[in-house]
Amino acid sequence: MTLVRIGLVSARPLPPTLVEHARGLLAALPGSPSPEVLDTSRPGWFAVSVTARQDGAGWAGPDGAASDGAGSAGPDGAASDGAGSAGPDGAATGREDRTSAVESAARLATELRGPATALAVDSAVTAGALVADGVGLLVMDVDSTLITAEVIELLAEHAGAREEVADITERAMRGELDFAASLRERVATLAGLEAEPVIAAVREAVELSPGARELIDTVQAAGAKVGLVSGGFAEIVEPLAAELGVDHVAANRLEVEAGRLTGRTSGPVVDPAAKEHHRRQWAEQDGVALARVVAVGDGANDLDMLTAAGLGVAYCAKPVVQEQADAAITFPRLDAVLGLLGH
Repeated sequence: MTLVRIGLVSARPLPPTLVEHARGLLAALPGSPSPEVLDTSRPGWFAVSVTARQDGAGWAGPDGAASDGAGSAGPDGAASDGAGSAGPDGAATGREDRTSAVESAARLATELRGPATALAVDSAVTAGALVADGVGLLVMDVDSTLITAEVIELLAEHAGAREEVADITERAMRGELDFAASLRERVATLAGLEAEPVIAAVREAVELSPGARELIDTVQAAGAKVGLVSGGFAEIVEPLAAELGVDHVAANRLEVEAGRLTGRTSGPVVDPAAKEHHRRQWAEQDGVALARVVAVGDGANDLDMLTAAGLGVAYCAKPVVQEQADAAITFPRLDAVLGLLGH
């Protein structure tokens, strides 16, 4: 038996019809007793979790037909995938042990997302270790995720280049520009600025996203680790991480010569591949299975880590990110991620 959970969260009270729809989807799981429905609302948002136990078979589906876990029919009409193919001796070949609950979760998420989105409700379906054992590692982007602004734009304002830089940032976050090249172009506008007073002013201007502290405190209280991985700058991120008690940090570093910014970064660039690398590295260091990693971000440069996590959450994100992530939070409360997880 495997736990499967639906999390529904919204800035407004949840429509009872959607909660009942979610309950019906889980009730269709083979071997599932009556799903448990809990109100998990917190100050600032409304949420419900619906949890059920599934046996090894696939989801019955809204029309009652078995799917995925039992295999789908191939072009020749033979069952494929879930039950495995027959070997030379007629025995099934190893596919029947696949995590059918996790596969069913993907189908449930697809079935649920349309009705939920139409009602302005964010939803997620999780299964297996992430439900049974909880979050082991939470990895978050920083700019426009943990904090409300893009740090490069705050820095560029001191150089009189904020509008230019904001336009480049927007295009990069939509996935229209190469991230590393766009970073070089944006950082170049900072050349000549006095490093210490400008960085101090930006640190002062940074504001946490609503619910950021609550999210970090809650997952850490439950025993999870937290990592921040940023295409922004360590000069801002590291003091913020220390204040919040964050366990892991990775970010770009601004190059300074004679007390002034050179318009370049120093060291390896934290690009999309680097973000995913750090996510995996931290999970290994913490002894956390990748299935128990939750990643949160808003831009196209977060997609590598979002799509490889146990649950990837697009936070107030660009459309290309929402389309590819497992789930999304579409209103500005970062701790609403807890609602998706059923906490």
